[in-house]
Amino acid sequence: MENPETRLALPGIEQFRLEGKVALITGGSKGLGSAIAEGLASAGSHIVIVSRTHSEAQKEAEYIASQYKVKALGLQADVTSQDETQSMVAETIDQLGSLDIIVNSAGINIRGSIEELSEEDFKAVMDINVTGTWLSSKAALPRMQKNGWGRIINMASALGIVGLANRTPYTSSKGAIVQMTRALGLETAKTGVTVNSICPGPFLTDMNKPIAETEEGKRFIVGATALERWGDLKEIQGAAIFLASDAASYITGSNLVVDGGWTAR
Repeated sequence: MENPETRLALPGIEQFRLEGKVALITGGSKGLGSAIAEGLASAGSHIVIVSRTHSEAQKEAEYIASQYKVKALGLQADVTSQDETQSMVAETIDQLGSLDIIVNSAGINIRGSIEELSEEDFKAVMDINVTGTWLSSKAALPRMQKNGWGRIINMASALGIVGLANRTPYTSSKGAIVQMTRALGLETAKTGVTVNSICPGPFLTDMNKPIAETEEGKRFIVGATALERWGDLKEIQGAAIFLASDAASYITGSNLVVDGGWTAR
């Protein structure tokens, strides 16, 4: 029988703690980004909220600082601008001393058939959802690689895995995020930086509220999930804490689906 004194002591729940880490969340002032920011703060991470509107970012940062007793900073940045993504990272490091985790949550959705949508609609979604994620990751990587530790978490979607009519811009963008995650995970594998995505299903965010009570929302979204309901915002937090922590140190290039069983059907 194995001697208990010789067994390797495993850290267990301690792996999930984020004390001393600094996490930057783009699109962090509302929706899933805000919920993730609170989740990471509850695990001890200092938080940087990035939004296109400084007042919204600052308001969310002040709330997090007051509720979770961590440092929190609100910054304005347009993730489609390389200069602004570089600046948000530089200011994060200047104000909080490091950057360990980035959650690329900034995104938009423009719905409609391909006949109805314009080229500008398609480009707008791709620019924010795909280019913004790429630029923000590019800006964050040098510091993480210098530290020999980092977490890039991209917000993809169940619609990056399965299709849905009248969503060509959004599904195209989220499919691109799934592939970007895989490719960048391979690229950074030897640097101490992991790259993973979360693929949320139907969460009741402000983006989705317009369709919540429609026939489409009830039949093709809620009715398509095994759990037969919309996700609550807090139900995204566990996945984010996990991927941001040492508990996920052996996971990279992966896409974690949190969709109430939608893609299982």
